[in-house]
Amino acid sequence: MDTQHEIRLRLRFFKDISENIEIVRQKFIDYSKTKSPDYLIKIRDNHVQFTIKGEKQKYWSPHLTLELEEKEGDEKNATHIRGLFGPSQTMWTFFMFLHFVVAGVFIIFGMMAFSNFSLNEAYLKNIIVMILMIFIWFLLYVIARQMREKGHEQMDELEKLYLEIIEN
Repeated sequence: MDTQHEIRLRLRFFKDISENIEIVRQKFIDYSKTKSPDYLIKIRDNHVQFTIKGEKQKYWSPHLTLELEEKEGDEKNATHIRGLFGPSQTMWTFFMFLHFVVAGVFIIFGMMAFSNFSLNEAYLKNIIVMILMIFIWFLLYVIARQMREKGHEQMDELEKLYLEIIEN
């Protein structure tokens, strides 16, 4: 998967295979019983999550989430797999929290700048804070891209493991 030119931080992919959803799900269940020291696989209904564990796990380690769906029109003999690569839920929540704080500060200082402008008072400091929030927002994006680049090798490992499981 070419991830170098993607602007999205959470990469998505789709795959159709010509096996029943129960057979595909059972493949993941069978593999999860091998107790790999490097990977943790959680399976709930038609939802599968791959996580890197042990010494290989870092704060930037990616997670692979798969949704198994019956492919329409194939009499339940095919499976549509939707995949999503992303950071750990804790890291994603932290980044979203930071984005909401930055957006909130931007909106508050935007309202204050508009009020001060309407009252013919000084509003330059408010504009400076708003520009600073835009800079911080871009900085958060750059940090997230760097984390994704660090986790690219592990993302390839998870994709290889996932393909190995469904092809057996």
